Amino acid sequence: SSFEFWPTVTLHFPFIQKVEVQSIRITCTVSSRFAHTVMSSKALNKENSSQEIFFEVELPKMAFITNFSMEIDGQVYVGEVKEKESAKEQYEKAVSSGKTAGLVKASGRKMEMFSVSVNIAAQSSVSFILIYEELLQRTLGSYEILIRVKVEQPVQEFQIEADIYEPQGIAFVEASATFLTNELIPLIEKTVTDTKAHISFSPTVEQQQKCPGCKGSLINGDFIIKYDVKRATSLGEVQAVNGYFVHFFSPPDLARVPKNVVYVIDTSGSMHGAKIEQTRESMVAILQDLHEEDHFGILLFERKISYWKDYLTKATKRNVSDAIDYVKKIQDSGSTNINSAILDAVSLLKKERKEKKVPERSMDMIFLLTDGMPNRVTSPQLIQQNVFSAIGGIMSLFCLGFGNDVDYSFLDVMCRQNKGVARRIFEGSDAAIQLKGFYEEVSSPLLLEVDLRYSENTDFLTKTHYSQLFNGSEIVVAGQLKENDVENFSVEVFAHGVRKGRRTLWHRERPVWLTGRQCTQKRGTFLEISLMTLRHSVKFRVIRHTKVWKRRHDHQDYLGFYTLDSQHLSASVHGLLGQFYRGVVFELTDLHPGEGQEKLDATMYVKGQRLNVTRHWQKDFNKDVKNGESIACWFVDNEGRGLIDGTASDYTVSDLFTAI
Repeated sequence: SSFEFWPTVTLHFPFIQKVEVQSIRITCTVSSRFAHTVMSSKALNKENSSQEIFFEVELPKMAFITNFSMEIDGQVYVGEVKEKESAKEQYEKAVSSGKTAGLVKASGRKMEMFSVSVNIAAQSSVSFILIYEELLQRTLGSYEILIRVKVEQPVQEFQIEADIYEPQGIAFVEASATFLTNELIPLIEKTVTDTKAHISFSPTVEQQQKCPGCKGSLINGDFIIKYDVKRATSLGEVQAVNGYFVHFFSPPDLARVPKNVVYVIDTSGSMHGAKIEQTRESMVAILQDLHEEDHFGILLFERKISYWKDYLTKATKRNVSDAIDYVKKIQDSGSTNINSAILDAVSLLKKERKEKKVPERSMDMIFLLTDGMPNRVTSPQLIQQNVFSAIGGIMSLFCLGFGNDVDYSFLDVMCRQNKGVARRIFEGSDAAIQLKGFYEEVSSPLLLEVDLRYSENTDFLTKTHYSQLFNGSEIVVAGQLKENDVENFSVEVFAHGVRKGRRTLWHRERPVWLTGRQCTQKRGTFLEISLMTLRHSVKFRVIRHTKVWKRRHDHQDYLGFYTLDSQHLSASVHGLLGQFYRGVVFELTDLHPGEGQEKLDATMYVKGQRLNVTRHWQKDFNKDVKNGESIACWFVDNEGRGLIDGTASDYTVSDLFTAI
């Protein structure tokens, strides 16, 4: 999958001296991680004959085009998708007759390159406008907007502009470019407030020139914007608009899960030269990044398979140092036996876990690095079937495909089948950096087997189960709210963490709410209840209910306290009830049957406390006032001590209208 947001603008002009590029504008608007990008360019053919001009844009794999149009001599042409051969035939007819025409080409498995070639008439101008959108993905603790611009000549009007709006709050914003000189650095303007940021870069023609009077342009490289949002709550942020919601889940301050990893490295003859050298370099950095609680192994393969050690080694400083000495001596030779290499790595991980030589609460991973087509067992489908059967859903496979000869689609499918992802590593001087960069993205798992469960008033949910949540990343789930019912929306998140048991994170989303006080005031034989309506129509409903014990022939009255239109309350509310409306993080362990029927006892870790709790079934009258709904609740003894902030007496007042 793609983890970056990187449009690339490349303008090609066969006769540069006769084509004047008048403007290039790139405008990106980001709202709640959703990026809307408009790329436009205008060029004039100053020649006395028609010329062909190419407008190319590299799009991220996850982006989708919402509009493309061309304006030629005041006439606007909106893009239309046609069958390839038909479009090419119409384009060639137009070109041969000297008319203006455009052809859209696509390259890459998921339309990575958007290309338009235009035959522009003599003394005519053309404007290109491309609009596309994408949900930004968080990687290594930030969202990235990377705009790659390649301009052969200075442009009269050149501008890059980005506006970011994040209601959750902006933690930081950075802006830079690979082509910056000392003179260009001050031209990056940045304005940041609590929730908004504006970045712009607009050099003049003279500032774009490589030297005074030169025709070449300095604007050739990457313009990079990185930012992150504030993360104050464990369950992340939920936003609801027009009957739909999006949930951003990236809890802060989680401990990393130890990993057991086997590095499976292709040392076949095709890795000769720069590839094997860059592999050595990147493996040194990868090994140095291991934590002492991790366990690792190294497996080299060509026609034959060899091990550094035939067991996993704890990542102590001494063991890591010895492993680095080993990988520095890696040599290339032979063919590419991918099938046996992966199966041997799976067997090694299974053996170590069966013999309990690795931590019980840890993640098993395989990292495969290869540059070629498989030999020996050559059928991609058979290898995928063998690997899937061997792994059996109990470990993750990550693949790095090195260079242009690798069968990337084969690796991609195989990783997706086994809870992992693949990445193509492009040949070049920065290949080692690419290798290490991808490894850093997936080398620090925080949660495993993450399940996000939403209330019944949701529908058309996107993916709600993730095999891992890695440090610096984020899970995003979107869906529809039935009848725009925000009030009854809730989400539970279940995942495996570093402790024994199943970590449970609970959050009922009722934008951010209530200050509650425990108060009763008896006058004679009745109970006086105060029902308030606050500013912006926040209403509290109090209903008297009666619980009946048939066997004991007894009953007890109690009050149900319900909050209506609670979205108008601020994030700073607190109280006996209010402290829980923003969610509470807890972990349950040692679950076992309780004394009573259908009861369950457990140990709860919450707010740094260890509490004994019991599960009962209770009626919730929030939706159905008359009959209620049976829900499972965890009961805490001792007046909630350890669960609530302070003690119960802190919330008791002598009068309904007494302020705390």
